[in-house]
Amino acid sequence: MTDLELRPIDRTEFPEFYRVLSEAFLEDPQDDDRESLGTVFEPERSLAAFDDGQIVATAGIYTRDMTVPGGPRPIAGVTVVSVQPTHRRRGLLTAMMRRQLTGLHEEQAEPVAALWASEGGIYGRFGYGVAARQLALTGRKERLRVRPGVSLGTGRVLLASPEKARPHEEAVYEALRPTSVGFLDRRGAWADRLAADPERNRHGASAQRHALYTEQDGSVTGFTVYRTREAGEPGRNDSSVDVGFVHASTPEAYAALWAYLAGIDLTPRLTLYRAPLDDPLQHIIADVRALDMSMYDSLWIRLADVDRALASRTYSTPVDVVFDIRDEVCPWNAGRWRLSADGSGAVCERTQDPADLALSSTELGAAYLGGPTLVGMAAAGLVTELRSGALTAASGAFAGDRLPWCPEVF
Repeated sequence: MTDLELRPIDRTEFPEFYRVLSEAFLEDPQDDDRESLGTVFEPERSLAAFDDGQIVATAGIYTRDMTVPGGPRPIAGVTVVSVQPTHRRRGLLTAMMRRQLTGLHEEQAEPVAALWASEGGIYGRFGYGVAARQLALTGRKERLRVRPGVSLGTGRVLLASPEKARPHEEAVYEALRPTSVGFLDRRGAWADRLAADPERNRHGASAQRHALYTEQDGSVTGFTVYRTREAGEPGRNDSSVDVGFVHASTPEAYAALWAYLAGIDLTPRLTLYRAPLDDPLQHIIADVRALDMSMYDSLWIRLADVDRALASRTYSTPVDVVFDIRDEVCPWNAGRWRLSADGSGAVCERTQDPADLALSSTELGAAYLGGPTLVGMAAAGLVTELRSGALTAASGAFAGDRLPWCPEVF
């Protein structure tokens, strides 16, 4: 890194910080977007690089809770990372990443950092691993019929205004969050930011529509948020239902909401851009080939402090394993650590005992939420088994019942 000043900004510098960020992502700054971001932005957790008094690079952290195996835990939500084209290849990104991780370690703040990557080749070199993937789903709605035997329950799907739907949607989400690995808290200004529906986010589609699955007793156990998009030409209708979310606390509500979406008239296509890899929709529809699926990365996870991070989650089975960890970015993590966990909790401590598995911090980050398996990464040559049986035992202990998924880009 050249001799540039790197420091947090104060609130008065936020408009310029936002302008630089927008331009780095090839977007025009928008007043309403700046105001919305400002409601959740934390200046004290920001970083900016200054060249002759001008901001040329940005980064920040959101203080959030994320559900990991065992329940919600504090995470550092790394965000708003950018470098101006004029200052790339000068070490600014590396300096900001190191400063963030060193700060988390020295301040004993969140032991885990998480982010969404704008490009897939950037963050692995800083020890982040792809911990969750997701699907984009598209299909012709006439083929998305619910298979025989799938119950739609005794409730009904009702449209609601955004204002009426919001408390019910928040209640369903909160009911799911404690056990849904990858879900984030939505406290304070986050709820307002996520509920907003500005014109600039519609990209030619309608305003958001809200539908609730209401049980016979009046309780709401599921909801969907979607848009409709007109497309096509004379004689051909390519209009679509663009689904944002389907969340439900019962299988019946989930199936009924999808049946509703597939039955909306005048829109022969359906799209869903963010879905978990194990989305139940794949089992609900009668024609398994009706959905075109594309997979891509979502959450990247970095263990800022290996011992605190591994001790803060639970494990599917008892485990006693010694890791030999490589970590060039956070050298305090390098070396041998013993993870011991059972039904009463987990402990991770330094040890001189022989190692059972050798891997880097990137692989530990990838496995942390219970998605990619240590066995799978070993097959790629990224994890080395040093004691027979240790790989299968550790991999099974890290795995969860459902694959991790984060429905929110931050």
